[in-house]
Amino acid sequence: MAEIVLEKKPTLAKLRIYIGAAAGVGKTYLMLNDAYLMKQQQGIDVVIGLVETHGRKETDAQIRDLEVVPQRVIEYRGVKLKEMDVDAILARHPQTVVVDELAHTNVPGSKNRKRYEDVLELLDAGINVMTAVNIQHLETLNDAVGRSANTVIRETVPDNFFKRADEVVNIDLPVDELRTRLRQGKIYPPEKIEQSLGNFFRKGNLNMLRELALRVTAEQVGNRAAEYRRTQGLEQAPMPEKVMVCLSERPGTERLLRVGARIAGRLASNWFAVYVGKPDDKGHGDPEAYERVEEYKRMARDLGAQVVSLTDRNISDALVRFAQQENISHVVFGQPTRSRWDILLHGSVLNRFLNEVRDVTVQVVPMQKPLRRQG
Repeated sequence: MAEIVLEKKPTLAKLRIYIGAAAGVGKTYLMLNDAYLMKQQQGIDVVIGLVETHGRKETDAQIRDLEVVPQRVIEYRGVKLKEMDVDAILARHPQTVVVDELAHTNVPGSKNRKRYEDVLELLDAGINVMTAVNIQHLETLNDAVGRSANTVIRETVPDNFFKRADEVVNIDLPVDELRTRLRQGKIYPPEKIEQSLGNFFRKGNLNMLRELALRVTAEQVGNRAAEYRRTQGLEQAPMPEKVMVCLSERPGTERLLRVGARIAGRLASNWFAVYVGKPDDKGHGDPEAYERVEEYKRMARDLGAQVVSLTDRNISDALVRFAQQENISHVVFGQPTRSRWDILLHGSVLNRFLNEVRDVTVQVVPMQKPLRRQG
């Protein structure tokens, strides 16, 4: 009698993300301590793929006897720089690897463009990952944080990445305690303390970031609980909400994508980024506008959207038809920049959509006005 061998389904690698309101709350400290306890108490094979202690003695001490995979040296513009060696980690193939500074952009010439892409590669190889990131690096929070902190956050992580997480750990520290740590020189060197206290580490900004971190963690827990109930048949899954972002060639459209992704994340729903082009438009009329649209589509995919390109002489008709066919429940438009008189004479896509489509929540996002050329 032939022996039947059942193949075991591969177990998905686990992803744990430590998030916090700002630098200095203790994300890396706790992550290293947890990694050490996993090794000592559970016998798990844990290595450090990359850790940034920023010279903080308390954090340095948490490395203890954990194995550190040497970094790869990459020469860029005559300077030798170090990056996490993904291939070396894959060859070592531990059970779990610690990867700090999730939002980091890798040096040109690295295997992947962003560190979160390194993490995805490690997960695909069956290696569990522990990683850390500050809340301001979430892509959809970029605009809100930038306005509050009066700064530009250039390194971001797509919110869709968080859907891959099995566990999100929020490291919460009271604002006054965090500012005290900053004054004591435990976060930044002395020459940066006063500037930081008056800028990013203002109480109002830190309170906002702390609230965002708590909200993101709560959403993650709620989404996973809902998924568990669904898979266990504990309750019937509700009719899913659907979000549509209307893409255009206008500068600033990335703000619409961040808003749409944030709404979709709250609703735990799928979403669409929809662009309507004219039948005779092959991208030759305005190369810069064409490139902007292509960049918006790439960004939408990174944020987890399904990108839809439609062709129609009438943009309004195409958007109305798509919304009705897909039972869209939430729509994000950019605020019209034309004069009220022009809109009265010729109508607008937004007004036509509101007249034609019922039972839909519409959010209109202010668009940045183009800067005037000097000279």
